[in-house]
Amino acid sequence: MGKTILEKIWDHHVVTGKERRRNLLYIDRHMIYEVTSAPAFEMLSAHHLDVRRPDLTYAIMDHNIPTTRDARATAESVTPQLQQLRANTDQHKIQLFDLSSPHQGITHIVAAELSLVEPGMTVACGDSHTCTLGAFGTLAVGVGTSEVFHILATQCLWESFPDQMRITLTGRLPTAVGAKDIMLWLIGSLGPEGARGRAVEYGGSVVSNLKMEERMTLCNMSVELGARTGVISPDFETVEYCLAHRGDRSDQDSLGTRYLSWATDADAIYPEELTFDVSGLEPQVTWGTNPGMVGGITSSIPSDSEIRNRPDSTSVFRALEYMGLEPGTDLTDITIDRVFIGSCSNSTLTDLRRAASVVKGRHVHPDIRAMVVPGSQRVKQRAEAEGLRDVFVSAGFEWREPGCSMCVALNADRLKPYERCASTSNRNFEGRQGANGRTHLVSPEMAAAAAIYGRFVDVSELREQFGLADHLGF
Repeated sequence: MGKTILEKIWDHHVVTGKERRRNLLYIDRHMIYEVTSAPAFEMLSAHHLDVRRPDLTYAIMDHNIPTTRDARATAESVTPQLQQLRANTDQHKIQLFDLSSPHQGITHIVAAELSLVEPGMTVACGDSHTCTLGAFGTLAVGVGTSEVFHILATQCLWESFPDQMRITLTGRLPTAVGAKDIMLWLIGSLGPEGARGRAVEYGGSVVSNLKMEERMTLCNMSVELGARTGVISPDFETVEYCLAHRGDRSDQDSLGTRYLSWATDADAIYPEELTFDVSGLEPQVTWGTNPGMVGGITSSIPSDSEIRNRPDSTSVFRALEYMGLEPGTDLTDITIDRVFIGSCSNSTLTDLRRAASVVKGRHVHPDIRAMVVPGSQRVKQRAEAEGLRDVFVSAGFEWREPGCSMCVALNADRLKPYERCASTSNRNFEGRQGANGRTHLVSPEMAAAAAIYGRFVDVSELREQFGLADHLGF
């Protein structure tokens, strides 16, 4: 019987422990940032320990940094967590991508574009969306502060082998429907705990046709499905991306063979398999306070009677009260105040191209404040070289410096009380983007269209109406 990619990676990295149960795993790459690493370094100091493998540890400033250029100029010297991160990385000789680095950005985006991860690796970071990097055929997990300390000290992590689930996606994606819509629809269909604690492997013809940056979005929101992580078996698309970002292609044949050797075997067996045809999928919009409260753009919020028949009726009514919405409201009748295009879910060059294809030649609604926050300095530079910045700025968007920004609101980018935002981020619980802020999760195209019209509209109809190409030539 063959092995899944998870089984292959797990077996290769076990240091000790019973077979595929509770094991001590060797960690190939450890990503740290300013928030969760600070107490871990304090624990390291308290135990008089050094970092075991500083050469396999990478530090990035992203969560609570400002995204305006003026504010960034002084942030490193006045923000305690940033100061502490620099001191800790200096002391332990860890590479730091600080605010002045040409490689600074959101941790998971930077790790991908700098080829810090590759198929077959184990990756850990004190951030739940580390599963983003499962798109590259890795076992990528988010960990807590005590685990960050343990990895710093030993380069190992105690982990329980998770139950496995395979989700196969078939059919043909409709116009203007992408990975973000797929994940929101899956969470709505299966529930926010639909893959609780499992390692989800995504496959099928739809996944095979997704570009790597779209696969990152798919894996990124696995945790919103309740999963421990998400992973996609490496294929030639994976190989090409990894080789291109390594720069040195002198040994590309042997590397490609090695990358593909981690792929799930054809005769591997999963304890649970689900198949979905996404041919009829339409752009999605969340209307509540978790990603599972979601619907297609042509639908409505459930009616009063429909909600009362739901097992989660109490939480749904609470969510609608918080969101300031009424049962039965058409999603296209919801007006907004803010638009945020960014976060580790949707801030890649592919995401910005898709949003720009909707924005080009139009202007932000006069009642809307809209902003674009690229996922990294490299994304920002390439977007500017391609003219994407000019498209957004001409349309009335703010063009910011890279960072987590409004996704997590640990910085100045946050909603005012009761402001309503169309956001490409991944979480919409109460207060996520600011106290009493109201967040609707959408794709880059849907966010861009909402900025133009001041409300949610069916971006697929806009493409037909205006003859928009998928990437408008970018």
